[in-house]
Amino acid sequence: MNRDEIFNKVREVLVDALAVDDDDVTPDASLTRDLGAESIDFLDIVFKLEQAFSFKIGQGELFPENVAQDPRYVQAGKVTPEGLAALKARLPHVDFAAFAADPQLKKVAEVFTVDTLVNFVERKLGAGR
Repeated sequence: MNRDEIFNKVREVLVDALAVDDDDVTPDASLTRDLGAESIDFLDIVFKLEQAFSFKIGQGELFPENVAQDPRYVQAGKVTPEGLAALKARLPHVDFAAFAADPQLKKVAEVFTVDTLVNFVERKLGAGR
């Protein structure tokens, strides 16, 4: 599958999971800020991506888990440099550049864009070859 084909399938998943118009699903659209995804929607997105692309997504593989509970990773509502390094290592499909300038924990979800999902699927499909 090429990147355009992956994007089109990801768009279908998001239109279905979030009940948004396909015109709203652009590469730079934030899942939370622009498309209105909430935490429960992330589970549905994972399930629908697994179905659409016929692969399994491990717990914490696509979206971070348990970062906020570790005091080494979060202090005073901000992700620490150690926490940011851990996020980057766990989630290589995510671009944390803009987030790093203002690493507020409440903004972590905003880094997940449509393009992030396309990057993830592209990596996942490439690893399966």
